[in-house]
Amino acid sequence: MQQGNLLNWVEISRRALAQNVLRFKTHIGPAVKLAAVVKANAYGHGLVGVSRIVLESGADWLAVNSIEEAEQVRAAGIAAPVLCLGYVPLSQLEKAVRLDVRLTVYNPATVERLGEIAGRLGRKARLHVKVETGTNRQGVRREELPDFARMIAGYPHLVLEGLSTHYANIEDVTEHRFAELQLRNFSEACSMLESQGFSVPVRHTACTAAAILFPRTLFNMARVGIGLYGLWPSKETRISALQAGVALNELEPVLTWKTRIAQVKPVKSGETIGYGCTDLATQDTRLAVLPVGYYDGYDRKLSSIGYVLIRGRRAPVRGRVCMNMIMVDVTNIPEARVEDEVVLLGRQGDDSVSAEVLAGKIGTINYEVVTRINPLLPRIIV
Repeated sequence: MQQGNLLNWVEISRRALAQNVLRFKTHIGPAVKLAAVVKANAYGHGLVGVSRIVLESGADWLAVNSIEEAEQVRAAGIAAPVLCLGYVPLSQLEKAVRLDVRLTVYNPATVERLGEIAGRLGRKARLHVKVETGTNRQGVRREELPDFARMIAGYPHLVLEGLSTHYANIEDVTEHRFAELQLRNFSEACSMLESQGFSVPVRHTACTAAAILFPRTLFNMARVGIGLYGLWPSKETRISALQAGVALNELEPVLTWKTRIAQVKPVKSGETIGYGCTDLATQDTRLAVLPVGYYDGYDRKLSSIGYVLIRGRRAPVRGRVCMNMIMVDVTNIPEARVEDEVVLLGRQGDDSVSAEVLAGKIGTINYEVVTRINPLLPRIIV
């Protein structure tokens, strides 16, 4: 599909994505596998297209959240190792085994069902046990870990392939005592299993922030998500990296979200704009109507405070963001015309609208800004 035929679309830079993969591969070193986290539609960037590019660029594994995502990857002919990070219902476990998807496990019921299914199918099911180290989300507590491992070992077709955990407070601060505590808890869990005769070949704890800041968290695989898309996990992570002198080249944002002008119209001084009459034209104004709204993922909290780029210049959002439309002020862009290309997120000319800027305006994080872009919008690899 050509961009000229589109009204509202997302462009993905193949070059930027490949460069970010290379940056992380170089940073973590050849002894550590790179699991590219492509869950949540590849953080809004497009699951299948991103999966192909990151694997071509040197990623070793893919990490998804659900069997539905794993099924999309396999249906696209991708045979690389796929690790499912999220919960898989008991009713979907047979599909997971048939798709050869690694599963993150922490419930005895899941292991029991997998043991029966894998035995019946005569196929190996490779499991990664999530260790509870302090985040208190998914996970097996350390004191329960030996019994859980023995349970897995009791089924001949189940393989304890991996051990993992996730950090609770590594992105939000510039001191990392809690992350150090979690790392120590995980290391002790590994040692405990080894002392009881268990060998776990794949160990992974590092998210993007951990991979950047703490080589000790890498073990033999890193799960990198937000950084692959050219976004820093937080300003605290960036500050910590600068303070530590981390030699990671600048990350490059991969995504540009675009639309087109649907109408240009005059609004007289004293007239109101949009639902609720919340905005008032204090001078004769020229508005552009854009066919994008909160259904598409353009947050309603950007009403009257967001801005877009038209012909390389900023056009402020006027009035409330609607379900399928927004209005922007092009009074100072007199050459703006119907069907001009508009950048909602990304760079145009010498200016940009970053995910961090939008996140700051609506009180959230860059993760949410990109992942909430409607998955039905076309993702175009450029």
